[in-house]
Amino acid sequence: MRFRNAVRILSDNFSNVYKLLLFRLVTGVLFASLLFVIINLGLQDITGSPEAETIVSLFSSLFEELKTGSEFGALVVYRDQITQAVTDFLAMLAQNIGSIVGSVVGVVVLYLIIRFINGTSTFAMGSILNDRMQSYSRTRFSSAYFKNLGKSAIYQLIYEPVSFLFDILCVLFCWFFFFYAPSLLPSSGFLTVLLGLALAVTAFICLQAIKLSFISAWIPAIVTDGKRVGEGCKASFRARKGFGGRFSSYLLAIYLIMALNILLGLATFGSMLFITIPASYLFILCLQFVYYYEDTGKKYFLSFRKISGADGLPETMED
Repeated sequence: MRFRNAVRILSDNFSNVYKLLLFRLVTGVLFASLLFVIINLGLQDITGSPEAETIVSLFSSLFEELKTGSEFGALVVYRDQITQAVTDFLAMLAQNIGSIVGSVVGVVVLYLIIRFINGTSTFAMGSILNDRMQSYSRTRFSSAYFKNLGKSAIYQLIYEPVSFLFDILCVLFCWFFFFYAPSLLPSSGFLTVLLGLALAVTAFICLQAIKLSFISAWIPAIVTDGKRVGEGCKASFRARKGFGGRFSSYLLAIYLIMALNILLGLATFGSMLFITIPASYLFILCLQFVYYYEDTGKKYFLSFRKISGADGLPETMED
């Protein structure tokens, strides 16, 4: 019921998808432009180095092997070669650390700034959703953005470093399940490679669902009940009631989001991704607010004449 309510709220607020798309297109163009300048100024020696070309060549060959269905033994060789190539690349960086450190720091800082700015737009969307669910009012994006800029900035300063470390953990898990877990099996071949890929994707999705389950109430607690950022974080992590249901919903949501983005992206040569990607972010946000409203016993608007009670059942408003 909560999953379906989140879908209905997404449909009722679908115009916000275009606002989120426009915001992220602007920041994306800005990021790409500044990144191009930084690379041209200081990273040409890195990107054009033999070590970097070797890494690109190895990954290209690896993807070709995956498409042709090579045996797992061949992938083990690629694992060793990629590990050695990365080692050589890091050694090259150490030798030229004096000339490239400024550019690398510039890229990292730029990435964190853009990620920080995009995160504030998600917080603004949460405020817009809350106003719609609470009083069925329409709030302008600019008003919601600047009204919540202070809290969203503090939220991003806490969330982004933790999320970045968690993403690194996800990559390590995926690396293990793809390259090492299948090697424990007695057989090898295309099915083993497929199993490794399936294990890596499953590990990634499960870890992301766990993260979303823990932070599910963080933004809603700040926006809906006016809690401080730290208080909202503690309340979200301490909300053990219904954890299994939240995890199942986010797990299903991520699978559906991945499937729809891949299928629609391939069917439309990537053009549909301009809609499906921001809609995916908005749907996860809708799911967070639905769970928060239900768990705290609040009623909320599903549409102009339908209000959902704390039990998730819609009520029709009378004239």
